[in-house]
Parts: sequence; C-alpha cells; structure tokens
Amino acid sequence: MTAYFIRRLLLIVPTFLGITVMVFVITRMVPGGPIERIIVQARQMQSSLGGLASGPAEQRQPLSEDQIERLKAYYGFDKPVLVSYGQWLAKVMRGDLGTSTRYYDPVWRMIVERIPISLYFGILTLLMVYGVCIPLGIAKALRHKSGFDNVTSVVVFVGYAVPGWVIGVLLLVLLASVWEIFPLGGLTGDDFPDMALGEQVVDILWHTVLPLAAYVAGSFAVMTMLMKNTLMDNLAADYVRTAVAKGLPFRRAVFRHALRNSLIPIATSFGNNVSVVVSGSFLIEKVFNINGMGLLGYESVVERDYPVVLGILVVSSLLFLVGNILSDLCVAAVDPRVRFE
Repeated sequence: MTAYFIRRLLLIVPTFLGITVMVFVITRMVPGGPIERIIVQARQMQSSLGGLASGPAEQRQPLSEDQIERLKAYYGFDKPVLVSYGQWLAKVMRGDLGTSTRYYDPVWRMIVERIPISLYFGILTLLMVYGVCIPLGIAKALRHKSGFDNVTSVVVFVGYAVPGWVIGVLLLVLLASVWEIFPLGGLTGDDFPDMALGEQVVDILWHTVLPLAAYVAGSFAVMTMLMKNTLMDNLAADYVRTAVAKGLPFRRAVFRHALRNSLIPIATSFGNNVSVVVSGSFLIEKVFNINGMGLLGYESVVERDYPVVLGILVVSSLLFLVGNILSDLCVAAVDPRVRFE
C-alpha cells in the first residue's frame, strides 16, 4: 500500500503541471488582459478630460508604443508563453503566487484572508450533507415506495433540478427582500464590531442560514439518492438474504453488513469534496456577497486578474489531487477487501 500511495503522490507533479500549463496558455490567449484594461482606463480618463476631442475615442491610442512595451515587460507578456510559465512556476515553487493586477496586493495574502470564510461554509455544508443525506437515504431505502419515500423524492429531485445559486436568489427575494426575515447578504451586520460576543455569534449564524441552504441544495439530492440506491442494491444481494435466512435479524443485517458496503460510493467522493470545501462556490458567494474564495475567483476571472486566477488554480488543483488520494484511503477504510498493490 505504501508503494501505491508513493506513486499516487508522484503523479501529482505531472498532473499539476498539465493543469497549470493549460490554464496559463489560455490566460495568454484570451483578450481583455491587464494591459487592455489599462488602455481602456487611460482612454476613458483622457476622454473625460477632453483630450480626445479631435477624434473618436475608439480610434485613438492613449499610450505610446514604448509605454505598451514597458507594460508588457512588467506583466511578463514580452516573453514566449513557455518562458513566462517557467518563470511563474519558479516563483510558485518558492511560495510566491505573484501580485494582483487589480488590487496590487500579494495573491497569497488575498487567498489566505478569504480561505477561512469559504472553509467555514464548506465544513458546515459537508456536515449537513453527510449528516442528513446518509440517514435520509437509509430511511428511503427501508421505506421504498412508501408515502415518506415519495414525498421526500419530490423534494430531493426539485433541489437537484434547480441550481444552488438559483435557490439562493429565490431565498433572498422571498425571505430577505419580501418578508425581511433574513439579511440580504454578507456574513456580518453593519454594527457587528459594536456587538457583544454572544450577539456576534448569533449575527454570524443569522447571516449563515440562507447561503448554507443554497450550498446544501446542490449536493443534497445526489448524496441522498446515491445512499438509497446503493443500499437497496445491497439489500437485494445474496449475502444479505442468506444472513437473514440463517436467523440474523433484518436490522442487524442492514447496519452490520449492507450499510458498510453501501458507504463505499459515498467514501469515493469524500476526498474530492476537500477542494470544494476550501474553494467555495463562485455564484453562491456572488449572490450573497460573501467575501470568500468563490467571490475572489469570480471577480478575478471577470476582471482578468490572471495572477489571482492562477493562484486560486494552484490551491484548488493541489487540494483536488490530494483529495483523490484521500478518497482511496476512505475506500480502504470502509472496504477491507481493498488492497492497493
């Protein structure tokens, strides 16, 4: 098993290089980068000052060729793509993710400041999904085709059909705007610094309810139906029927035999959720104006802030690759038949 995981760890390197090379090349090919944004800003400023009165703004170049070349050298666009990638990768290996072209702050510091918020929602979502979906899936499997199963299936499939961010918008409109039960967004209220400790905890929890509901909605249906279907398959297997026929109580056959085998598909997806826990959701954090990793990634893509985009890619891809290894460990813990050679 040790040799297997060593090989898996070594495979992280070429996989990480492939992911980052592809995204790095894309960032160099798409239009609207930091230089174009500076040119647009300079054109708008010159236009507002009346400097472009002699011709259309779209046909005037506010920066000279020398200034543009210096900007390309500053942002590393004056070198071939692979050379620029090599220089960027060398900085990453030293722990330097670069500087934001929008805020001019270190990318690593920006990510570290926002990780706790996404981690907070990610851990709560993980606890809610696994803590509710597994018992609900078991109950649905044991009460298959009952009224409870039919009603919960309708709710589950409605949640699966509607994206989480759409549910978030609906919750904001109904519970925050129309009925004004919950706040419209953010993680804390305006008077949060002046509150006592207990009031601050209540305020954070009050702001957490709607975003957490939107987070949970997407994974809730998948995990519930996966748990139900795998448990039903194992309940119909020969080894369960044989155990019951030999006198083993049905409840014990379910929870000591069928349930453990049914947790194997659940375990395979556990490690992959690590990257989601930290990275957050772009659209949900945008809808609720939560200043986490998701919102940072969304804004960096919209603003073509490539150092931040690549920095988030480094963190999320490494977490995803490590999560795949954790998934194997979870499967080995649940299924003793698994042997990694």
